[in-house]
Amino acid sequence: MVSLSAERRIALHRRALWLEYSTVGWNVVEAVVAIGAGAIAGSVALIGFGADSAIEVISAVGLLWRLRKAGPHAAVNEESAAEKRALYVVAVTFFVLAGYITWEAVRSLISREPPLTSPVGIILAVVSLLVMTGLASVKQRTGREMGSRALVADSKETWVCSYLSLTLLLGVGAYAVFGWWWADPVGALAMLPVILWQGWETLAEAREPTDHPERT
Repeated sequence: MVSLSAERRIALHRRALWLEYSTVGWNVVEAVVAIGAGAIAGSVALIGFGADSAIEVISAVGLLWRLRKAGPHAAVNEESAAEKRALYVVAVTFFVLAGYITWEAVRSLISREPPLTSPVGIILAVVSLLVMTGLASVKQRTGREMGSRALVADSKETWVCSYLSLTLLLGVGAYAVFGWWWADPVGALAMLPVILWQGWETLAEAREPTDHPERT
């Protein structure tokens, strides 16, 4: 990794903190609105949408801990220890997300449930797609420049959440135009191999020995 000046490290650290605080803030709002509206409307799909947001919060909180624990000027061994713990948190949330997607998609296919068509759900999905895509892109660039594998891994999970919002919207469109009620769950299931692979890859990185200071 290219050596960074002290000023640049501080700037990247502040940006990373802002990104994770934004991720937590948005997903908390999204979870509260989705679960609240789902409970009122009796919509399992809306409640599930909120559950996905809650999983993303866990990953972001893990990254916040790593960033605050290590700081912009952390010693190599301290940063590596914080990075490893954050990688474990992100890896676990990948597997939790895979389990949630499997349960939600299989349930929808068995019950032949049409996609989420409530105005609240559609608006949430549109805004989530825009917000999460932007966050994922900036997280990925920032993580690579910082040399933080944990932040890069978290950005991949944010990309997954963006993809799920997109499949929900495409499912709504496919249902309205072609009557394909199964488009949304099948699209989500198609993402499972990638999610599981990312989970295993992140777990493998967390288990690597801490003798590679250039990658911390």
